Amino acid sequence: MTAADIGAGELPGAPLGQATGYPDHYAPAQLYPVARAPQRAALGIRDRLPFAGVDQWTAYELTWLDPRGRPEVALASFEVPVDSPSIIESKSVKLYLGSLAQTCYPGRDEVATTLARDLSAAAGAPVAVRLEGPQAFAAQVLRELDGESLDELPVACDAYDVDPAFLAAGGAIVDQTLTTRLFRSVCPVTGQPDIASVQIAYRGPRIDRQSLLRYLVSYRCHAGFHEHCVERIFVDVAARCRCEALTVLARFTRRGGIDINPFRSNAGTPNPSNVRTARQ
Repeated sequence: MTAADIGAGELPGAPLGQATGYPDHYAPAQLYPVARAPQRAALGIRDRLPFAGVDQWTAYELTWLDPRGRPEVALASFEVPVDSPSIIESKSVKLYLGSLAQTCYPGRDEVATTLARDLSAAAGAPVAVRLEGPQAFAAQVLRELDGESLDELPVACDAYDVDPAFLAAGGAIVDQTLTTRLFRSVCPVTGQPDIASVQIAYRGPRIDRQSLLRYLVSYRCHAGFHEHCVERIFVDVAARCRCEALTVLARFTRRGGIDINPFRSNAGTPNPSNVRTARQ
């Protein structure tokens, strides 16, 4: 599937791919949920999820007014649970957050409560929200994903839409964590590039690293939302590499002042800290 195969018409009423206004007074109706079920059904996931996890978001452009009309700013992070019925379309989140710009709130706690209420209603499940004010900005750190990098492998790549046939594993059972900074997919509506670092931690037969890198590179022109791409990686690697335990994390670079970082695991691994990579 390429970006041309999906149009905004498949998301009726969504702002993504459309010319929109940018409201600056509180507008929760901007939030646009997208059901997870159809994309999961295409992967053979229907009743019981084969993974736990979360979608970690960071918003860098949040601002509102205090009761005196003076601007306040904060970094917002929120976690959408993996079992929520819906994801929230990212441009709609940008428009919603922007609508707080000329809205007055007594304090940061009231803003966080408002965000949690509205995002939870859109996702259909409780969304955890955290706001960090300017006094915490200096404590922000950058950290690359742990693991052995695949990026210098001498691999010839000529497939740029998803091909799980590349995946191969065999031999002794190992525990490994592998990473790449070379991942790219495209927005299924606008065709804009989505760039990410990906971490795959597994226990199982040794995965052929060159084959894994070719598989991950094959997403390069694939049209898919961040969350769906990570779930497809999980399903393909788990099935074709016969993993006993598997964890997949992708940290996408920001677009529209927001980054989205899906995490999926069946290994009992706790949700990761929401720490930025250098490209975020």
